Amino acid sequence: MGKITVDVLIEGGKATAAPPVGSSLGPTGVNIGQVVADINQKTADFKGMKVPVKIVVDDESKEYVIEVGTPPAAQLIRTEAGIKKGASNPLTEKVADLLIEQIIKISKMKEGSLLGKDTKMRVKEIVGTCQSMGILVEGMPAPEALKAIDEGKFDEEITSGKTEISEEEKAKLAEDKKRLQEEIAEKRAEFEVLAKSIIKELEGKENKKIRATMAERGVPQPIIDELAPAEDKKTE
Repeated sequence: MGKITVDVLIEGGKATAAPPVGSSLGPTGVNIGQVVADINQKTADFKGMKVPVKIVVDDESKEYVIEVGTPPAAQLIRTEAGIKKGASNPLTEKVADLLIEQIIKISKMKEGSLLGKDTKMRVKEIVGTCQSMGILVEGMPAPEALKAIDEGKFDEEITSGKTEISEEEKAKLAEDKKRLQEEIAEKRAEFEVLAKSIIKELEGKENKKIRATMAERGVPQPIIDELAPAEDKKTE
């Protein structure tokens, strides 16, 4: 006969015999319970995330192969860091901190879709993504972390492939994240005060002038867009 391919999107580790898995596999005649168990085992590391799964079934022998896709690296980083989104301005804001073990874990999850030829190179790719999201690595901005990796500071962890962190380390990371979020809130409050003072100072001036002055004085663009009047429309 031939091959039957079933594509489903499930939450990691939580596939069930109910739709969409059960209804999609029903016509193939495979042992749905066993397939579900295998899917959950293969996707256990992606708890809380939607994962694309492909089941290829031999129509005659009923043997099957499960292929698990992976969420984007940015989603894995957000999940590992316990945040909903990255920094609005990664250059000035840092929203969370990850340990090298967590970076290694993500690099292993994305191993099949990263360009790096070895674990060290793939770890550097994930750190590069952290840079664009405002995520610290071992308390360092991403460029410093990349330099430390090149210098061999984390060779032992990378070689061992360690991906687990202790409860004490998790608690420390939670404290760091809280501190970073508080710092962002404080900076935002300061920029809001500055933005409002500029609006008052330049009252009656062109909106374009007000926005330009805010930018010159370092007000982040998202706050400018939120508080400043829209740019004047060109008249015919």
